Amino acid sequence: MIRLAIAEDHQSLIDGIKLLLEYEDDIEIVGAVNDGEALIDLVRLKQPNVVITDIRMPKTDGITATKTIKKEHPYTKILGFTMFDQKDAIQQMIDAGASGYLLKNSPLDEVLKAVRAVYKGNTYYDSNITIEAESNSNKKGKGKLTKRQVQILGLIGQGKTSREIADELFIGIHTVDTHRKNMIRILGLHGKGELMRYALEKKYQF
Repeated sequence: MIRLAIAEDHQSLIDGIKLLLEYEDDIEIVGAVNDGEALIDLVRLKQPNVVITDIRMPKTDGITATKTIKKEHPYTKILGFTMFDQKDAIQQMIDAGASGYLLKNSPLDEVLKAVRAVYKGNTYYDSNITIEAESNSNKKGKGKLTKRQVQILGLIGQGKTSREIADELFIGIHTVDTHRKNMIRILGLHGKGELMRYALEKKYQF
């Protein structure tokens, strides 16, 4: 039996998902809440095995809630749910431990497919989203950087700080720092200083 928890600050979306799933024999909705703090409490109390969570929520956002849930309940599967078709947001959810990602305008049937897929241990991405799943792999050593990471590496090579890079690219500083960590891992490096040295050696400068 799939024990499902839902966190979404728009009650109409919660009601729609409930309506879709209430007659499914293999799914039991154990609770629905409207903010990240309440979601963490719900998971602790009800211990669902699948969670659908909005990314942008009051009190605690879905990314932070996902990190907490995965730390305390590593076997709980989490689906990100958002209006924002942005690779940076997707990347942050994956890095936090999410097994999938859906847009809020996805057909409700796709929500059902996604819930069943992650419950079985698979990943599931909305059919309208394309993403390199490199951060979801445990591979060590050198790999291929995304276009955004190459862009950030170029700015690192210019000596810019994370704050300066965030301002120049109109993204959050946390997103820049996440990309830094991923680049260090992908390139098989061991620290921020090595990332700067790599940027200079490879002449990732504009």
